[in-house]
Amino acid sequence: QVQLVESGGGLVQAGGSLRVSCAASGLTFRRCAMGWFRQAPGKERELVAAINWSGAGRYYADSVKGRFTISRDNAKNTVSLQMNNLKPEDTAVYYCAASARGNSDLVQTYDYWGQGTQVTVSS
Repeated sequence: QVQLVESGGGLVQAGGSLRVSCAASGLTFRRCAMGWFRQAPGKERELVAAINWSGAGRYYADSVKGRFTISRDNAKNTVSLQMNNLKPEDTAVYYCAASARGNSDLVQTYDYWGQGTQVTVSS
């Protein structure tokens, strides 16, 4: 069974930083593209960042470009999202997801999902 477990969410002030992490098991992690998605109340789930199997290819949504950094450690089966200069509009539940493809920024290719971790940014 595939399991993705997020951690590191919390409450921060605008301008602050958080690092959310995801531990994966039950899949060949090093062969999967990994993504971070978020969903705010009343909004659709959106892709925030993605990273290909090796870590050499990265994608960021325009709204977070320059502020967020996605990284992975294939030796530890983890993927993280460093979030700097956080804004109130970043408030959402953040989800870790895995794709059987080695490189993807398409939500329909992400087959496995974590339970989510809440990130709240106060003004």
